[in-house]
Amino acid sequence: MTRSTKFSWLAGVLVALIAGPVFAQDGVPAAAASAGGTTQEQYVFNTLLFLIGGFLVMWMAAGFAMLEAGMVRSKNVAMQCTKNIALYAVAGLAFWLLGYNLLYPGDDGWVIQDYIGKFYPFSFPEIAQDIGNNTDPGADYSAGSDWFFQMVFCATTASIVSGTLAERIKIWPFVIFVFVLCGIIYPIQCSWQWGAGWLSNMGFSDFAGSTLVHSVGGWAALTGAIILGARKGKFGPNGQVNPMPGSSMPLATLGMFILWLGWFGFNGGSQLALGSIENASSVARIFVNTNMAAAAGTMTAMVLTQLCYNKVDLTMIINGALGGLVAITAEPLAPAIWQSVLIGSVGGVIVVFTVPLLDKLGIDDVVGAIPVHLFAGIWGTLVVAWTNSDASIVTQFTGIVSIGAFVIVTSAFMWLLLACTIGLRPTEEEEMDGLDKAEIGLEAYPEFGSGNLRF
Repeated sequence: MTRSTKFSWLAGVLVALIAGPVFAQDGVPAAAASAGGTTQEQYVFNTLLFLIGGFLVMWMAAGFAMLEAGMVRSKNVAMQCTKNIALYAVAGLAFWLLGYNLLYPGDDGWVIQDYIGKFYPFSFPEIAQDIGNNTDPGADYSAGSDWFFQMVFCATTASIVSGTLAERIKIWPFVIFVFVLCGIIYPIQCSWQWGAGWLSNMGFSDFAGSTLVHSVGGWAALTGAIILGARKGKFGPNGQVNPMPGSSMPLATLGMFILWLGWFGFNGGSQLALGSIENASSVARIFVNTNMAAAAGTMTAMVLTQLCYNKVDLTMIINGALGGLVAITAEPLAPAIWQSVLIGSVGGVIVVFTVPLLDKLGIDDVVGAIPVHLFAGIWGTLVVAWTNSDASIVTQFTGIVSIGAFVIVTSAFMWLLLACTIGLRPTEEEEMDGLDKAEIGLEAYPEFGSGNLRF
């Protein structure tokens, strides 16, 4: 028996062992099962998609943490790591206490269910209610898997705010804002579309959240950056911009790659089903389009920075990749590959030109989250009208403006309330010393601190 024959025989045995029990259960022919699958198989595969997509999106929390840790100065790294751990934990609690039922109002005659859900905790289903004889015969997936998938999206929104406001906000007002953002602001606007609310009824389309997730985080971050003000020393008296290089470009690069990986769960999981050939094919197509948009955003940013500055800028390349990912998120299934490349490329262009624009306006965005998540998110939502014949530019614009107005007003109220009560900023002396010392009491790199160098 030759090596190729042995390999073919082994592959055949593995396929028979794995595919046989899965696709020929309960007397269902394998061919029929592969085309549509039994109800049980669809339930399992759909649930599996939610869980895999969910833990990939959860892993994006690590990506944001590493990206921000690399982009801030050494004296603020421990603070950024602490904020990212805290925001993920707070997002989960807030989404359980309030967010889930505000996002999904149900269809039980609630008078204003097209605009807002109900203020009560999500009652997690008991195991006996989720499987076995008590399973809803119409259920396509586990309720718990859906809850987890939606929760990690909510946490992603908060991560966007963290990077923009780095190096000059105290930890507790930030944590309080995250609770309100994830428990109230995010789920209410999200219910307008994903909760079958008024935007959904209008025909607004946002497949995985260019607006519902990314632009919402961007609007909240922009509002906070304006109210909070810039870091001390960022802008000079005559409008000059003083560079403040980050602590570690390798960390920032690692963060970008983690986010790129997590985006396959973000966009692919938003297909919401894997129990048929059609859905499996759609998930694969989404993966390809997502990857190509990111690649196009990367190379566009690389070429543009070479042309504009005569040097390739790594931070722009990182954000160019993320801008391409955000841009394709509103509709990663419908476009042809060449359309995905074009959409991602424009995302890269947006990043390269809006980062310096914010500096000229005196808005301090430490990691470039506003260009990536807000501006590229708006572009991605508008261009859906080109790739998806069921969407109209007017409806897409209506969704962007209405959600933007809601988030600006509610975020501004919270930022101003916190500023007037417990305060947002540390003292100028604490900011100059670094928030690792002032807020955390622990330095990320103590051996490099003043007076601590060891030779």
